[in-house]
Amino acid sequence: MNIPNMLSTFRIVMAPFLLLTGYLQEPTLFFILFGLMLLSDVLDGFFARILDQISEEGARLDSYGDILTYLSTPLAAWLLWPDMIKAELYYIIAVIVIYILPAFFALLKFGKLASYHTWITKISAVLMSAGVVVFLGFENPLLFHIAIYFLVIEMVENIAITIILSKPKSNIHSIWHAWKERK
Repeated sequence: MNIPNMLSTFRIVMAPFLLLTGYLQEPTLFFILFGLMLLSDVLDGFFARILDQISEEGARLDSYGDILTYLSTPLAAWLLWPDMIKAELYYIIAVIVIYILPAFFALLKFGKLASYHTWITKISAVLMSAGVVVFLGFENPLLFHIAIYFLVIEMVENIAITIILSKPKSNIHSIWHAWKERK
């Protein structure tokens, strides 16, 4: 196992502990663990490129780590800040649906999850991460709401890439790259 895959595996292993922070009512520990999970997400791709360790397995592990982070975060937040989560419930449901739809399309077409890691995916991940921190830490949902619009663009692009590609491929930078890949 290489460094990037260990960092992705860290997120997978830590997801239940993020939920535990909610159960134990430990918001400070939540933010520390959430921050470490986000940092590992940034670093796994960085090290994969720097160390020339980009692989299909690594992309898949990264995607699983992302999914578990995205699923455990709202559940832990609901345990820690139920009133805030209830106030933003429609937005949170929208985020979950927006994450699930492209995965559903990829599973239907390819029989497995896609790991495209497009540029817009990276932008929306940064915006959503910052939006979650600002929302939960400072009770201001504006950046979280803005990030959802980027997620919609990401969803549309990921579904389009799934439609364009004839077989699954990781690390597609954009829909334009997918179109080039098809030719």
